[in-house]
Amino acid sequence: MGKTTEVFLPDIGDFKDVEVVELLVGPGDHVAAETSILTLESDKATMEIPAPQAGVVKELKVGVGQKINKGDLLLLLDADEAPGDEAAAPATVTEPAAPAPAAPEPEPPAAPPAAAPESPAPATELKEIRLPDLGDFKEVDVIELMVKPGDRIAAEDSILTLESEKATMEIPAPESGVVRELKVAVGDKVSHGQLVLLLEVAAEAAASSMDDSVELAPEPAVPTAPRLPAEPPARAPGEKAPQPRPVIARPSDAPQGRAHASPAVRRFARELGVDLMQVRGSALKGRITKEDVQDFVKRALAGGAPAAPAAAGQPFQLPAAPEIDFSRFGETETVPMGRIKRLSGTHLHRSWLSVPHVTQFDEADITELEAFRKQQKAAAEQQGVKLTFMPFLMKAVAAAMREYPQFNASLAPDGENLILKKYLNLGVAVDTPNGLVVPVVRDVDRKGVFELAGELGEISRKAREGKLAPGDMQGGCLSISSLGGIGGTQFTPIVNAPEVAILGVSRADTRPVWNGAEFVPRLIMPFSLSYDHRVIDGAEGVRFTSFLAGLLADIRRLLL
Repeated sequence: MGKTTEVFLPDIGDFKDVEVVELLVGPGDHVAAETSILTLESDKATMEIPAPQAGVVKELKVGVGQKINKGDLLLLLDADEAPGDEAAAPATVTEPAAPAPAAPEPEPPAAPPAAAPESPAPATELKEIRLPDLGDFKEVDVIELMVKPGDRIAAEDSILTLESEKATMEIPAPESGVVRELKVAVGDKVSHGQLVLLLEVAAEAAASSMDDSVELAPEPAVPTAPRLPAEPPARAPGEKAPQPRPVIARPSDAPQGRAHASPAVRRFARELGVDLMQVRGSALKGRITKEDVQDFVKRALAGGAPAAPAAAGQPFQLPAAPEIDFSRFGETETVPMGRIKRLSGTHLHRSWLSVPHVTQFDEADITELEAFRKQQKAAAEQQGVKLTFMPFLMKAVAAAMREYPQFNASLAPDGENLILKKYLNLGVAVDTPNGLVVPVVRDVDRKGVFELAGELGEISRKAREGKLAPGDMQGGCLSISSLGGIGGTQFTPIVNAPEVAILGVSRADTRPVWNGAEFVPRLIMPFSLSYDHRVIDGAEGVRFTSFLAGLLADIRRLLL
């Protein structure tokens, strides 16, 4: 057995004082590299911490219920000796494999002097590829694996696709090599820093990035390391083949946060189609175990899954929608919804249920503004931008938000305070072949119309090509949804919580307007403002729309 090594908690992001909810190993257990050793749980996520290398657990330094942080000592590990360690005893696990393991000890006389240093040196080395920083996104779904073991890939080739409720993103390979082993599967939820795959790279490339020495030290053991015991689909004792239909529980009337369960249990529940929000946990702090999921399935098969008891703040549950066999009435076809629509639908449903909406309708005379825009088109083209109406609208909205700062706020979690924002970022809904996305343009109040036009063109292109990064859709203060290019007269957009308002713009048309002496043609644009009635009352809503209409009617007021 090798040298005793101290295993510390790695960087787990912005989490502080995270609670240990489960110890997955004990003294005397042999663990392989990347085997989970304990489970942590915060108020937002459950995560399993892997062993950095193979060895035997000598002593645990933490217990269930303890709160820990980055750098805290977790356990003492008698590390396995890598091949050749007998000849390189001084080396520690934080160092890469030393050149000394080159030749076997008993055979030095038989090896030619020139070949001795080269024959044992590998032409390639394994490198751990981990998930890069995704911004504020946590536990993002893996929806597609774009490589498989044995594939040769180049730097920047896409290796997998992730999807959150707001975006789909492809993760590129940081360098070239051959895929040796995948560490994630479709349906897994991944976060920043999680091991994605093992990549066989040229020895020179691996040597140039020795930051990964801790992970790469037990290299020979990595390809044959046993899979996590939680990965295979487990079944309840005596359970027969998987059921042909999943167990669908009744949806709640509003999200209650995340169920308390480890990633392995979440994976198990997904395989059975069980909604963990409907399962009562029996472990510490109500955490759900595999046995809890199995018991839920058994009860459902025996007589239907009972509705989960209402939690505090949830007085009732919405009734389940009836299942209807539409084929009884004629021919049907079932097609999958687009991924973005499916995931954004969950967010919109949550916003609709949790935000008390009010929509204010109004109109703006944009005759002079449209004439000015057309006059500036040539100047904009000389700067390489297409000047549309949207940049002018964004500047006017920014000015109205400065005048009425409650529109640039979010309701605090306690429901009793407002978080006023000192920055002014606007989300702009973009129609793409895969669905509607809302990238964010930052610091609108500090940018000119031409600069905003250039940014809008760029983010619209990236949105249509599916190349928006997670950070491109974060930090919005208010959203704008413009359907004027398509048609319609009025609509009621859904507030994009935690924002408190959203502006909907419809198609402008020319109408006869009485000026006191005669009817004159004016270009009138209808618009609507949906807002959170907990934060904004009706009088504030109409003041905002009236102020905005005045700015759009005479854009010179932006200079005042």
